[in-house]
Amino acid sequence: MWVCAETGAPFLVSPRTITLITMSADATYEEPDTTGWRARFTQLGPGVMAAATGVGAGDLVATMVAGSRYGYALFWAVLVGTVFKLGLGEAVGRWHLSSNRTLLSGWRTLGRWTTGYFGVYVVIWGFVYGATAMSASALPLNAMFPALPVRYWAMLCGLAGLALVWFGRYGLLEKVMTVLVGVMFVTVVATAVLVGPNFTALGGGLVPSLPTGSIVYVLGLMGGVGGTITMAAYGYWTFAKGWRTPKWLPIMRTDNAAGYITTGIFVVAMLVVGSELLLGRRIVEGDEGLLYLADTLAADYGQWARIPFLVGFFAVTFTSLIGVWNGVSLLFADWWRTWRLPREAPPETADDYAHKAGEHSTPFRVYLLWLTIPPMALLFLDKPFQLTIAYGVLGALFMPFLAGTLLFLLNSRTLMPAQQRSRWLSNTVLTLCLVLFVVLAVQKLVSLLL
Repeated sequence: MWVCAETGAPFLVSPRTITLITMSADATYEEPDTTGWRARFTQLGPGVMAAATGVGAGDLVATMVAGSRYGYALFWAVLVGTVFKLGLGEAVGRWHLSSNRTLLSGWRTLGRWTTGYFGVYVVIWGFVYGATAMSASALPLNAMFPALPVRYWAMLCGLAGLALVWFGRYGLLEKVMTVLVGVMFVTVVATAVLVGPNFTALGGGLVPSLPTGSIVYVLGLMGGVGGTITMAAYGYWTFAKGWRTPKWLPIMRTDNAAGYITTGIFVVAMLVVGSELLLGRRIVEGDEGLLYLADTLAADYGQWARIPFLVGFFAVTFTSLIGVWNGVSLLFADWWRTWRLPREAPPETADDYAHKAGEHSTPFRVYLLWLTIPPMALLFLDKPFQLTIAYGVLGALFMPFLAGTLLFLLNSRTLMPAQQRSRWLSNTVLTLCLVLFVVLAVQKLVSLLL
């Protein structure tokens, strides 16, 4: 016989029920192993997922173009951008693990306008990004196998991502992403080594400077290393990994740092390539710029340099595709659950989310289809690069919202335990991110209108 903690009334519980409750608790609140770096390393995964999803072809092209125009002078901006995304990723993960609530559950406490805004945003964003991601993944495949047009390669990439996410779960997706990140690392960094970095000039780029006309590139590099809406998916992947309590915070911080340091290295490698191989040349500012780089490698070094780079190009774009197909679908599923709650209902915990939303729930699969099927109509416009620009504008609108709400949530006395609230360093980084992303959003909107 057990006693209800709230009413004091006795009730009977069968041995089978006790066993199921115990098994569920053990699975949900598994203790982290922090006995050494090797133990921590084996538990990493969500950070690599988040960072690899966020760093797409557009980030690599922007960095390559900056290198071709200004050499190593903007290296400092790449590092600042990496620090900003480290701070944002840590904030997202800390909210989930410390509050035992999802990000959507936290937004709901700020008012229904937050979930309303996110619902409209995620539907529009998904339609645009679906076409963008499929087109970007198709470009290197078309370059290697030109018999099939870009639009049909794009459809095949979208359907491949759909099948992988529809039938697989987080564990499988993490393994696939890890392999693709390995391919990215080998090919992109090897290209930088091939062209030969100038370490003296690279060191000089640590000193902040603003060459004439570089302010737009500085803002882009600082705000573009590692994703937009995909950063909000990080906490959901930590839950899928089995992390629940604040005891996982050290693992989460190591995981987050590993992911963004790795992608930071990718971006630095592209700065090296732009500075050494393309300095002074006019580069198309779109995913097409990576095809130009592949052709330049072939002209200077031979096809043996072009093909591996195109394989790496595909790894970069396809990790973004499958990461979004899974991560943003998780966000949408949680939004659907949260939006339907009565106004007077208390905020739900991570366990409530795990039982009512998540992978393979109906809202998850509905949004997964939304990302894949309707955007295929846009592929027939034959304007994949313009779609990339539209996606960038929509992405810029989300980041001020994310940074601003995290500032409030992580400093809340009612929502966060005292020991896990933000301190001066986290608040400083989040405030700087908020200012930067507001400036970027205004800049993108002005450029679109003009």
